[in-house]
Amino acid sequence: MTRRGPVVAGLMLSMALAAMDATIVATAVPAIVRDLGSFSLFPWVIAIYMLTQAVCTPVYGRLADVYGRKPMLLIGASIFLAGSLVAGFAWSMPALIAARALQGVGAGAIQPITQTIAADIYPLAQRGRISALMSTVWGGAALFGPALGGLLSEFGLWRWIFLLNLPVGIAALAMVTVFLRESVERRPRHRLDLLGTVLMAAGVVAVMTGLQESAWWAVLLGLALLVAFFAWERRAAEPIVPPWIWRDRMLLGAFLGSGVIGIVLIAPALYLPTFAQGVLGAGAVAAGFALAAQSIGWPLAAASAHRIYLRYGFRNTAFAGLVLIAVSAVMFMLLTPASPVAYAAACAFVNGSGLGFFSISCLVGAQSVVGWERRGVVTGGVVFFRIAGGAVGTAVFAAVANASLLSSGAVASVDDVAESLNGPRAQAVRTALAAAVHNVFLAMAVMVALGVLAVLVMPRGGGRLPGTDAGTDVGTDAGAGTDAGGDGAADGERPAAVRPEG
Repeated sequence: MTRRGPVVAGLMLSMALAAMDATIVATAVPAIVRDLGSFSLFPWVIAIYMLTQAVCTPVYGRLADVYGRKPMLLIGASIFLAGSLVAGFAWSMPALIAARALQGVGAGAIQPITQTIAADIYPLAQRGRISALMSTVWGGAALFGPALGGLLSEFGLWRWIFLLNLPVGIAALAMVTVFLRESVERRPRHRLDLLGTVLMAAGVVAVMTGLQESAWWAVLLGLALLVAFFAWERRAAEPIVPPWIWRDRMLLGAFLGSGVIGIVLIAPALYLPTFAQGVLGAGAVAAGFALAAQSIGWPLAAASAHRIYLRYGFRNTAFAGLVLIAVSAVMFMLLTPASPVAYAAACAFVNGSGLGFFSISCLVGAQSVVGWERRGVVTGGVVFFRIAGGAVGTAVFAAVANASLLSSGAVASVDDVAESLNGPRAQAVRTALAAAVHNVFLAMAVMVALGVLAVLVMPRGGGRLPGTDAGTDVGTDAGAGTDAGGDGAADGERPAAVRPEG
């Protein structure tokens, strides 16, 4: 029998892995570049992680519905730990990027499957609270992550940023292995959608590379591959992204909203520590705490979101979050070289609060309109769009920042920024860097407007997928431990069934 308490503890540790790696690296930019060089390549340390994670997330979500949550989580976490070990001993920037890619392959399982398991073992009425608890752990880990990353960087120990994943990950694997029980019934044979996976991966890679390098032919090629992917998914026997998910307004709005969340989240994560250190003259630890304020606002908002959406609906809760995100975008644009670090932290706090409301609305709203047998695919879709949004945002914001720096004339190359901050032209470089980050936050504000479309797509009274017994999900709930009822799996297989204690 599954024991909820230890399983949730294992899920929280697993979530901590993703949280630490999402924020801890940003504050280590100067130290890593100083040891490995290639400042222009550094955005790929973050981008390649999100890229491989995005590609693998829907695959893991689909496999979790077919083979069960537990084996997919254990496989993904093991791959993530292997990538962390290699990253800890990276000898060059390309080697670090390759290790981060391996981490991303494993991380593709961690976030969606932990959220799916949490939804499996708690009914809808309690799901907002458990999601808030998971967000609180995410926020706590992310709170200490930037500060820890800055502290390790100041002492030249940035490699431990990755090596610290090992003990946390091993503990999480042990708890899930021992306490989570699944009874899996499935068809003897499955036809995995290999062609769909290849088309999706190639399309995302091409779009990301094209945006990063301003190669529009690659963007167009990627878009064509993604069109071919969606066309193929309509005919595939067991599609990675089943066509039925696009027929529900709640799911469509949640996916679009998650993409906006990914974009809005990445701009402060990448450029607020750089602004705090390079422009405001703050130390790495102080810069880490400024970014960590975002991770305080997020779980605080998420913890109260379930009271709001149960009374006012997912759409109104998402809109409240979007308003706060828009306010934070304006606050970010008002940052100047004379701003105190505390103001930068306040910007991040408001941004995190908005993201907390918006993200919970998208996740729980999407999970509420499907039964157990489709929850893995839907949760994977929400996470996929968030990661994909972050990957696209990374490329767009990097292009904006690099173009701004080069047009300023303060540096001959973007790679000269870190070194020039301590040279004779330091003041001119700081001014150029401040303008570049301002332009990044201006671009972020434009992206926030896309969130309005996501909110408008969401139904006023919630969504219901044709043929799925959403009422069962609210009442007896498939996540309480047995099959969902409803219409069964999309492809006819009988998926894994989780039977928690009690």
